[in-house]
Amino acid sequence: MFDNKPIFDMLDQLKVDYRLLRHEDVHTMEDLAPIEEKLGAPFFRNLFLCNRQKTQYYLMLIIGDKPFRTAEVSKLLGVARLSFGSAEALEEQLGVHPGAVNPLSLLFDKEKDICLVADRDILKYPEVCMHPGDNGMSIAMKTSDLFDVVLRRMGRTPVWLDVKGE
Repeated sequence: MFDNKPIFDMLDQLKVDYRLLRHEDVHTMEDLAPIEEKLGAPFFRNLFLCNRQKTQYYLMLIIGDKPFRTAEVSKLLGVARLSFGSAEALEEQLGVHPGAVNPLSLLFDKEKDICLVADRDILKYPEVCMHPGDNGMSIAMKTSDLFDVVLRRMGRTPVWLDVKGE
């Protein structure tokens, strides 16, 4: 069982305002619609990616309904070929299972081995939702707090991409 107490401790220490909603486990983007409505903010997809050699890992944040093409993101990053990282690698790197990964999970990447990559369109939303390492709960917070307070405190600056989804 994933211990997300360090995530909540960090948010509280940083005095980040967030709204928490406990709910049944969700497994698809379609399951998130009622949660988005209750929290008043959208979810984005968190994609765990790796290079062909499985020596470099990436956490890609992208708007939920935007098409994602590994070829496009590979080209934008200058990486030969990206693919999805395995569930085993995700568990090993961040201690979470598929469906529960989120940028707050990077708190557990002590060596900062995972490169954070984000679609610039996320910044169009004043607030965003995510699972704090458990897909049976969701939190909403200001987008600026996520990137300018929380991730900055973790020493994480995203590589911003203009993903076209083509």
